[in-house]
Amino acid sequence: MRDGPSERHEPDVPDDGARSPAFVQSLERGLAVIRAFDGERRSLTLSDVARETGLSRASARRFLHTLVELGYVATDGREFTLRPALLELGYAYLSSLTLPDLATPHLEKLSEQVGESSSVAVLDGADIVYVARVATRRIMSASIRVGTRFPAYATSMGRAILAHAEPAALDAYLVTAAPSGTLPSLTPRTITDPAELRAVLAEVREQGWALVDQELEDGLRSVAAPLHDGTGHVVAAVNVSAPVRRGEVPELLRHLLPPLLKAAAAIEADLARMR
Repeated sequence: MRDGPSERHEPDVPDDGARSPAFVQSLERGLAVIRAFDGERRSLTLSDVARETGLSRASARRFLHTLVELGYVATDGREFTLRPALLELGYAYLSSLTLPDLATPHLEKLSEQVGESSSVAVLDGADIVYVARVATRRIMSASIRVGTRFPAYATSMGRAILAHAEPAALDAYLVTAAPSGTLPSLTPRTITDPAELRAVLAEVREQGWALVDQELEDGLRSVAAPLHDGTGHVVAAVNVSAPVRRGEVPELLRHLLPPLLKAAAAIEADLARMR
């Protein structure tokens, strides 16, 4: 059914001076509709979307039906769900990078050698985002896949990247990650003191790898190495994760660290050739 005249236009929110004159508010609203869906809210009604986004029902309806016509959303007449075609939007970013394609063969070899899952991630704001992964088994309560995000400070890959950040960039990161002055605790082992994290990052930078022992999730250890591009800048990190039942930390490092560093060097060599 076509919207009535009163539903055809919703006045723009007054500009608060913080946005560029080129800012397109309708695009912002459309993206808000997409972001209303997540792993716990796979199906939403029109009322759900309006409530989650703060849009009127009329506006939410227009955005939803536009997404339906574009093939990004499906509906049974009452509830709406995202369609696989939406992955094209994220893949446009991932496919513009050479890193996932370059890293995956090395991750496959690494995982086969050590018998554990391996991944590559980049830093995005206060989080790491997985851009490549080879899983041998599920070792976390949360499923990990390309696009998964975790707080960088509590992950080995995050620390491997942050350890090489410029001082000003690290200061800015800690302001974002710990606005109250304390980093959120994810497990009893999580480092929550920014000063202690800085000391750990200095050690990571010195030794060339990072270890996180049950700070992201109980029962999980992870070791990571930074990945430098052809100019020498750290652009990502590669890791191997293992359950604590694999043995104590010294044994784990003896088994995982040499293959991990070898894989990191191989990925970096491929990145250098892409300059």
